[in-house]
Amino acid sequence: MNLDHELLKSLPKVLLHEHLDGVLRPETVIDLAKTAGYDGLPTKNPEELAHWFHQGANQGSLPKYLEGFVHTIAVMQTEEALERVAYEQAEDLSGDGIVYFETRFAPIFHTKKSLSHQQVVSAVLKGLERGKHDFGISSGLIICAMRNMDVSLEMAELAVDFRDRGVVGFDLAGEEGGYPPKKHVDAFHYIQRKNFSITIHAGEGYGKESIWQAIQYCGAHRIGHGTRLIDDIAIAEDGKVVKLGDIAQYVLDKRIPLEICLLSNVQTGAARSLPEHPFKTFYQQKFRVTLNTDNRLMSDTTMTKEFEAAADTFGLTLDDFEILTVNAMKSAFLPYHQRCDFIYNVLKPGYAKIRRFQQEE
Repeated sequence: MNLDHELLKSLPKVLLHEHLDGVLRPETVIDLAKTAGYDGLPTKNPEELAHWFHQGANQGSLPKYLEGFVHTIAVMQTEEALERVAYEQAEDLSGDGIVYFETRFAPIFHTKKSLSHQQVVSAVLKGLERGKHDFGISSGLIICAMRNMDVSLEMAELAVDFRDRGVVGFDLAGEEGGYPPKKHVDAFHYIQRKNFSITIHAGEGYGKESIWQAIQYCGAHRIGHGTRLIDDIAIAEDGKVVKLGDIAQYVLDKRIPLEICLLSNVQTGAARSLPEHPFKTFYQQKFRVTLNTDNRLMSDTTMTKEFEAAADTFGLTLDDFEILTVNAMKSAFLPYHQRCDFIYNVLKPGYAKIRRFQQEE
């Protein structure tokens, strides 16, 4: 079966790892900057601005990749701006075949104009709810604490406060080097005591130790990226897996999902190239891997582009994409019966319909 762009775009998709401040439309950045009186943008031409963000992100360095967020965060300082960005995110994703997504952000960055954390979160949730109403796309919000800031417990409490209003989980993000997850263990113990969901960025800019800490100190239910888990897998010269280390075996056995972001991982240097990305090894060894966008603006990507990259690089088939999508829904921070409903009433029928259509052709 020919997996062309339009076919891949039509597939029902589930997205678990995408940053709210990394998905703005270039036109929206310019528009919001004008409204806010922000004059720090490198250009006011939408195409040039999109190119600027992508060029800045594609330098093989996570700190370099993160520099573009200065501008997007600067224009997301009002309730109106936050609501608009969330609403447009829902619209853009619905046009790319996504049926459920989880978006994440750090409220601490959006209080420069005296908004409270509660106002910030409420505005984003309002945008997501309007997106669901207008485009029929379901979503959940994940609150991020930052590794280099001592406010993680406050952010954990904020996340739990909004658990009945659309916040589905808690995350730790930011530069990994020098900021180990265990420094934020109080926040994660609080989340665990509240029976809430945890995903942690780990194994992107730092080694397997970061993944181990995220799981064993902080109780991560999912790992954001997890690319460096490959360091705990012995591979022979012919490419065959010889042995899994203790942490890799644990992640496999406990079915801890890996939120893989192929194009972003190459741009940040977490993987040297797409063919060298450990995704193929993880998938062949039956790790619970999922495909994600990370930051569509910075990485110049969509879920369809991520699927294309996986198909072209690793030879994935329609069956593989169904497995990956079901993996993602199994791993979503939704109640069990809602996940089952998506899998058996949306995803599997959607893939079956596409197969029938292909056979009829």
